[in-house]
Amino acid sequence: MSKFNRLKQAMFQAFCLLCLILFVLPLLADVADGRRALLIKNAILVDRRERDKHQTVNLLINDGILKMVTVGTAPDKLLDMVVDARGGFLLGALEVGSPASMMIMDQDPLENLDVLMDTKTHAVFVMRGGRIILNWLLPPLPEEPKAEEEKKVGWLAYSPPPFVLPASYHNSNRWNQFETEYVNGIFIGALMLDRVDWTSQSDGSKDQVGDLSEYDGGEIRALRVGMVGTFNFDDPWVYTCFIATHAFDQGFDSDDYDSLVLFDLRLDIPLPKDLSLSIGKQKEPISMERLMPLTDVPMQERSAISDSMLPSRNIGMVLSGASFGERLSWATGLFNPWLDEDGDLSENPTQIIGRGTILPLVSSDESSILHLGVGVRYADVKSDVRYKSTPEVHQSSVFIDTGEIIADDSLISDFEAAWRWGPFLLNGEYVINQVNAPSANDPSFSGYHITASYVLTGEMREYNKRRGIFRPVPVANPVSTDGWGSWEIATRFSSIDLQDKSIEGGNMDVYSLGLNWKLSPLASVSMNYRHIELEQDGTTEGSDALMMRVTLMME
Repeated sequence: MSKFNRLKQAMFQAFCLLCLILFVLPLLADVADGRRALLIKNAILVDRRERDKHQTVNLLINDGILKMVTVGTAPDKLLDMVVDARGGFLLGALEVGSPASMMIMDQDPLENLDVLMDTKTHAVFVMRGGRIILNWLLPPLPEEPKAEEEKKVGWLAYSPPPFVLPASYHNSNRWNQFETEYVNGIFIGALMLDRVDWTSQSDGSKDQVGDLSEYDGGEIRALRVGMVGTFNFDDPWVYTCFIATHAFDQGFDSDDYDSLVLFDLRLDIPLPKDLSLSIGKQKEPISMERLMPLTDVPMQERSAISDSMLPSRNIGMVLSGASFGERLSWATGLFNPWLDEDGDLSENPTQIIGRGTILPLVSSDESSILHLGVGVRYADVKSDVRYKSTPEVHQSSVFIDTGEIIADDSLISDFEAAWRWGPFLLNGEYVINQVNAPSANDPSFSGYHITASYVLTGEMREYNKRRGIFRPVPVANPVSTDGWGSWEIATRFSSIDLQDKSIEGGNMDVYSLGLNWKLSPLASVSMNYRHIELEQDGTTEGSDALMMRVTLMME
């Protein structure tokens, strides 16, 4: 098949997706989109150091979860309750995506310390863990002055930062954050420490992949530092810059062992009609599992099909948007890794990528949602391709490997589905890669994963409608406040087939079980167990691994 015909096939799949979405959406018009939403207007956010930095904000809280902090006008649709703080002074930890805990006082505590000593007298509104404890606030006045254009405080890009932003993202009092007239920023970092124990391995497996006991022990899985901030135009631009110790965090699609690597370098620009343009080194807009940060997925590592077929980062631009009440999201990108590779644009492969998501089912309180998505990735290869993966254990030898394949281009299709019902999440993806390689008889490779998780402590993963991904599990009662943190159990089955035509890359099935404990939004401990079955040359052999991980965020 010629390159032109392959490109036409990719465009046809994207067109079919668009037609499907436009057909399904009218059928969903009568689905209830209500929500238990509370809007608190005109509260003064207290700056604990300088009174001059107090600012008036509006808070949108949906089912106890803080959804949005705005300066200026506030959203006024699909609300069950609107109250006016009328200049009350707001204290609390405003972490978007977590249960709201705050207090509104009738006087400024910086001017009158007695306010904090006698909260019973001065508190007009109290919310703890998403539940209203006290409410003396009144509805808004009938006539309100026209406010300035709404400015959202949130994440602009299609893909989130490499690690979830800490609670200090919206808190100018933190030591690692700065604010100027023209530029704002916050320095953040994350450290992952791993320990693996290969508990068993058959003799046949040793013949296939070597003695895995050599990989027993600990390692620094990831050490990343960077900065996120804004250029303060009328509509702020968001910048992201991260570096990583590549010697520790080696990604399955890279053979570069430089001690430091530029991990993300991206500029996000807001456009008219609620569009966003992201330019720089970033994630490609395909696959929910690949788009979610490693700290957010239920398992410690992504499935083998994601790591073998989809690159971690690439250089290019992404245009994204959402419509129909954000029940439909889309993104399309153009990429070429010329900055990371030798040569110019014409000498390196170009990728055209697109993804669309839809929410065909949303309950009235949004505790139950059904997500569907599809992505397409066309690559004009211009060089040999190779697909390989470890068995979803970072400290391991490579289990499946196609070797170098002389190819003209490739077409990857990704199909995804997810159902969240309160603290329960079931999601899966199927990926097929059609490689245009006449010398290898045009092989096709495929794989999938099915993942289920349940938060034992009752928290619910928030769904980001504009990006079509789930956020990390919030922590309603962190250990620092004498709570238990959040506890989540997870299981996954994944399968990948790299054998087709003249290519003998192997078949692998991985059975996983995990336990995640988040002590706070900044610290977590997890354990994963893997049972791996690898088929090569008609023989299937097994091995087992137990992994432990400690993740620490810098705040």
